Amino acid sequence: MMTSIKLLFLLSCLSVMCFGQAKQQVQQLDSIFSMLSAQQQFNGTVLIAEKGKIFFEKGYGYSNEVNKEHNGIHTIFELASCSKQFTATAIILLKRQGKLDYKDKISKYLPELSFWDKVTIEDLLRHTSGLPEFLGDMAKDWDSTKIATNEDLLRFYAARKDSLQFEPKSKHRYCNTNYALLASIIERVSGKRYADFLAQNIFKPLKMNHTFIYNRREQPKKVRHDAIGYVWSRQSLKKIRSEEPGYGEYTVYSLDGIVGTAKVNSSVTDVYKWVRALKDNTLLTKAEFEEMTAITKTSNGKDIPYGFGLMVSKGENRFSFGHNGSWDGYATMIHHNMIKDRTIIILQNFKLGAFPYNNIVQILDKQTITTEFREKITLPAAEMEKYTGIYTDPENAGEAHAISYLDGHLFYNTTKVNWDMRFFPIKSNEFLGLRQGNYDSILRFTTLDNGDTKMEVVESGTIIGSGIKKKS
Repeated sequence: MMTSIKLLFLLSCLSVMCFGQAKQQVQQLDSIFSMLSAQQQFNGTVLIAEKGKIFFEKGYGYSNEVNKEHNGIHTIFELASCSKQFTATAIILLKRQGKLDYKDKISKYLPELSFWDKVTIEDLLRHTSGLPEFLGDMAKDWDSTKIATNEDLLRFYAARKDSLQFEPKSKHRYCNTNYALLASIIERVSGKRYADFLAQNIFKPLKMNHTFIYNRREQPKKVRHDAIGYVWSRQSLKKIRSEEPGYGEYTVYSLDGIVGTAKVNSSVTDVYKWVRALKDNTLLTKAEFEEMTAITKTSNGKDIPYGFGLMVSKGENRFSFGHNGSWDGYATMIHHNMIKDRTIIILQNFKLGAFPYNNIVQILDKQTITTEFREKITLPAAEMEKYTGIYTDPENAGEAHAISYLDGHLFYNTTKVNWDMRFFPIKSNEFLGLRQGNYDSILRFTTLDNGDTKMEVVESGTIIGSGIKKKS
């Protein structure tokens, strides 16, 4: 009797301890994302799950800067290049139906591109095709007042007849053209619109009720809980849309009709359904999933860490898959660790948003948390403005560093290049850069014995530039 009571008491204590640890982890995660949000380094929604259970799910910042609607678990984001895994899955399903084969030449389905007769569907899937990048080509040579579609892309290259940039299968080089062509193949083989095929064969079966293809400029519509993608307006701290004159990325308008490489819109909860379906073989068979996540080799024997629409990492006691994306003011990340059954989904509607991946893993694994992103300190405007001005480098007389001040931030440019980089104070003489991803960029100022000010540009601990501003 006493033994049973002691056992129950022990189990109860363990349960309380586990709950306490989980609560602490949630608080740690929220603290990091709240700090990044306050410092304008994060704007979006996060979902983290462990062993099939959602552990952390929360939104930060605004989905719409005009009406001040907050990001949340139901907010819908453009997935950017994370869309590629859905395009690849559509190809897998068509292969299952016997309508195509991975070894088929793309000219079988896209005869207007017969001059690329060595390229196969598998080359498109794994980025081993050698095709040119349409994002660069069409940005230069397409009428920016018109919205291009996949058919326009096919006509564009059919007329140009570009040579391949390398022999298919000899290299792995990420290229968005691959997945745009896959979308065209899906439409021609299935006889359905790309959006309809994905909806009928992937989204609806998995009950991803808030996931769809959305060309927001070609076919605008009202979307409930839609997140607007934002970038910084040049030389300011105002968020605007990519194609507005203050930023001027007009390709987001002119290439808006092209699908396959992007344009899947979804929420974190729907994306989590998708990841679970892949992991549990709900939609694809085990064999199909293994082929999708296989690490193959180029003809030169180098590993290709990319499956079908997924970045893949494999090794001893190591297996994970996922993707990142950045387009039109959105920055996205989907990652699943198969060994730990851990999912991390981060969807942002701010192009320069950070991904505190290392800190997330440290918290979940109960490790010591390192300083991945540093906290902003309060510094009077006068203390920051004293660092503004032109800093010349004796070893580079043709280009000088230009520092300006606005609303608690220093802006970095040169006399030749408008870098438009923003820095906030972390020490009285050090300023950390607001940059995409996990780059550690610092401006460091030192007053010299003669009264001059020396500025150093530090990238990941290495000085990559410096200059002197003469004493006034």
